[in-house]
Amino acid sequence: MQALLVIYQIVNTVIYIYSLLIVIYTLLTWVPRLLNSTIGRILAKIVEPYLSWFERIIPPIAGISFAPVVALLVLYLINNYALRGIILFLMRFV
Repeated sequence: MQALLVIYQIVNTVIYIYSLLIVIYTLLTWVPRLLNSTIGRILAKIVEPYLSWFERIIPPIAGISFAPVVALLVLYLINNYALRGIILFLMRFV
């Protein structure tokens, strides 16, 4: 049971950090010079594959992309509902 809690904490932390990276990347897109920096390119390689799923589905409105908002919402739902549900389900059998 202790191992499940450790796994939950690790996955929870990874999702939290990834969410922060999405927010930072989104803020960097407002300043193109920062997006072309080394940090911006590294963040783009990490975040853009996930965001591209949502950008294909959700078109920009008036030049503003709402894909990061939906992507963060999906991560929140996965973290707070799906992941918790899976862990609680598995803890019943341990």
